[in-house]
Amino acid sequence: MSEPTGAARRRGPFKVGDQVQLTDPKGRHYTFTLEDGKNFHTHKGSFPHDELIGAPEGSVVRTTGNVAYLALRPLLPDYVLSMPRGAAVVYPKDAGQILAFADIFPGARVVEAGVGSGSLSSFLLRAIGDQGMLHSYERREDFADIARQNVERYFGGPHPAWQLTVGDLQDNLSDTDVDRVILDMLAPWECLEAVSKALVPGGILCCYVATTTQLARTVESIREIGCFNEPTAWETMIRNWHIEGLAVRPDHRMIGHTGFLLTARRLADGVEPPMRRRRPAKGAYGEDYAGPNADGGSGR
Repeated sequence: MSEPTGAARRRGPFKVGDQVQLTDPKGRHYTFTLEDGKNFHTHKGSFPHDELIGAPEGSVVRTTGNVAYLALRPLLPDYVLSMPRGAAVVYPKDAGQILAFADIFPGARVVEAGVGSGSLSSFLLRAIGDQGMLHSYERREDFADIARQNVERYFGGPHPAWQLTVGDLQDNLSDTDVDRVILDMLAPWECLEAVSKALVPGGILCCYVATTTQLARTVESIREIGCFNEPTAWETMIRNWHIEGLAVRPDHRMIGHTGFLLTARRLADGVEPPMRRRRPAKGAYGEDYAGPNADGGSGR
């Protein structure tokens, strides 16, 4: 039985073509690819790549300036934060939430819209494995090219479960019996009709949006289309801690708001969602409110 795509690049001694992440005494990271006969240069000196080729992961190398660097393979969260970008990346904290709350499982059939730089695609492909299916849609060809390069660099070549289409999802979606749909885009409500036809009953729609206005319109549009259960929405923040002797305190910097996540599940055909018990406050929508799409605009 062959190893899953990319697994061989995650273990064993360093090999030519492997990515290496160096950590200096101040905790700064430097990432490069091992090549025969090359040297790694810093302002603190250099050392030959050959010194790491064949060495075990977790080795320490010293530059000609006698500065020690710890050598490890970059984790996927490290990789996506340092890879070349076209669009902004989905941060690891959000990717982890998507994998968990969208219940991404091995062998899942997943559709993704808004590939950006390929960050979330890499997380999804690793979760579904070679036997799954990820069909990603990106409207901008330049972003799609960057995403393809980033994903293939991480896995060491094309991933057998990945298909990348340049174009709008609502105009090009032909997939059926889809288990999960992930929308990372400006106006996800424009794709709801197409998505609802592709998802299997019980399938999960997960949307990632940046602003409260996008969040509100997406939730109201999901309610209006009538084939999903009540959406759940949230955001997450991560705060690291500084621990040095008696100085135990939160870090001065943190990854704050990056976006909102929401999930909803596809109902069986012909089923109406149960009426919500909790009613909004009187006047919450205003007397003239006529639905999320009453203005006829695209929200852009």
